[in-house]
Amino acid sequence: MKIAVISPSRSSMQEMARCLGAASHSVVLAEGGKSRMRGMAEQEQPDLMIVEGMCCDVNELDQVEYVTTHFPGVAVVLLCSTNTPEFLIRSMRAGVREVLPSPASPAALDAAVQRIASKLAVPHGRSPGKILAFMPCKGGCGATFLATNFGYQLAASKSVLLIDLNLQFGDALSFLHDGKAPVTIADVARDISRLDSSFLAAAAVRVTPNFSILAAPDDPSAAMEVKPEHIEAILKQAVMQYDFVVLDMARTLDPLTIKALDRAYRIFPVLQAGLPHLRNASRLLAVFRSLDYSTEKIELLVNRFERSGDIGVDAIQRSLGAHRLHTVPNSYKDVNASINHGSALVQTARSNAVARNLAELVTTLSPRVEDGQGVLGRLFRRA
Repeated sequence: MKIAVISPSRSSMQEMARCLGAASHSVVLAEGGKSRMRGMAEQEQPDLMIVEGMCCDVNELDQVEYVTTHFPGVAVVLLCSTNTPEFLIRSMRAGVREVLPSPASPAALDAAVQRIASKLAVPHGRSPGKILAFMPCKGGCGATFLATNFGYQLAASKSVLLIDLNLQFGDALSFLHDGKAPVTIADVARDISRLDSSFLAAAAVRVTPNFSILAAPDDPSAAMEVKPEHIEAILKQAVMQYDFVVLDMARTLDPLTIKALDRAYRIFPVLQAGLPHLRNASRLLAVFRSLDYSTEKIELLVNRFERSGDIGVDAIQRSLGAHRLHTVPNSYKDVNASINHGSALVQTARSNAVARNLAELVTTLSPRVEDGQGVLGRLFRRA
């Protein structure tokens, strides 16, 4: 774990560094007080920040709250020589994980760090989940349908969280659920200091036992409350809880979008076999190259593809280069019916070619065990 130690006492700081270094933590030091917190959070991006020298003045907690709000992935521990009950309560409200007496004994410091590390660590016995981003190259290409239905079928064997990152006009929840989300991603961002496994699970709408959706806000103006650092914290927590995190992206390129795409294991640009789509896809791929995304990270999804159409697979690959490409057949009637009913396609039309096609895509990322039962099990085995 990377730990930043801030203290006005060089000797105290060095003693803590020795203690933490002996436990194999990476330690960075900054001599000074609370005014150093913001700079350390921005430059070092530690997992934990230990700040010594805070007095019991609650007004000093403004600096602390700035860090816990704007850098929610950073846990904060305060070391105080004196404190009051009011200071302790206000510290917790400011997002501080623990308040220890100063100077802290090696045993107390080690115990506090272990408690925080256990909350930040990936649960024993499982690897971090993979992030899969579905991004439209052009409006109306069907990216949200593919993201939601892919996530639904993936959840037949894995735990999946879909996050609607079309923050202003996202409606991913309506594709699979007829209710309104009581909590949205904007609410999570607003209360980001509370983010943990139980908070994230409670904020998401559970569609099936293995599939949940964290909805976009109903009010487009609430999208302004969600910052890149909030997305970073939510994704960091999500991969600890779920096997896969599916992102339904907006057709924008801004710091928030790039933050999410940077974390993605696989990006699925969604397009159709038409010139406007190809032009937009070409521009998007150029941006990905400028961000140093590898070709292995990108797989094109050509939706509503018809083999007899004017533009075939060869022409698409000549236009867009050597990227993996997966075509999804056109099935307008059944797909439209599933969207209008707010149900997954595999529920409303189990034998539909699009549902079978998505099952094939699922198996490329999460092979199904051979003894799978039921319709989905047979689909996966045939794929």
